[in-house]
Amino acid sequence: MSTSRDPLVVGNVVGDIVDYFPVSALLRLLYGGRELTCGSEMRPSQVASEPAVHITGGGARALYTLVMVDPDSPSPSNPSKREYLHWLVTDIPEGAGANHGNEVVAYESPRPTAGIHRFVFIVFRQAMQQVIYAPGWRANFNTRDFAACYSLGEPVAAIYFNCQREGGCGGRRYS
Repeated sequence: MSTSRDPLVVGNVVGDIVDYFPVSALLRLLYGGRELTCGSEMRPSQVASEPAVHITGGGARALYTLVMVDPDSPSPSNPSKREYLHWLVTDIPEGAGANHGNEVVAYESPRPTAGIHRFVFIVFRQAMQQVIYAPGWRANFNTRDFAACYSLGEPVAAIYFNCQREGGCGGRRYS
């Protein structure tokens, strides 16, 4: 797929959060039985509980780290808390759910108050099982710095969805 048509490029996930990377794993996310695709529109009530996560593509012994961030916090026009960390799970075994990994930072459900926010799931393949510490804060998390600190390399998969407050209307538009 050309970078101009890649939904992660179109949605500004590549650039705002990560650099371009070749996808080498399959990430499936289901909220209440609804499978996400890049750019899905969701409401806070639909994403109140953590999603079912399924990661494949690295081989039987592969382990993964999953990061969920909001790059539009507190609002897309003033993302002064970019990136807000919503979830961090490490040591997820190939083919198993996030519940089989090590939850380093508990899932915090999205509750945007202004504008349409992107909520991004980024997956890294771990070279080995390792201890990863919870950051001291959720606001101003930096996925690039986190990956460099723990030698995770480039991402192997990512998906994002758009979310706004329950009463909001409209959708995110990209040029």
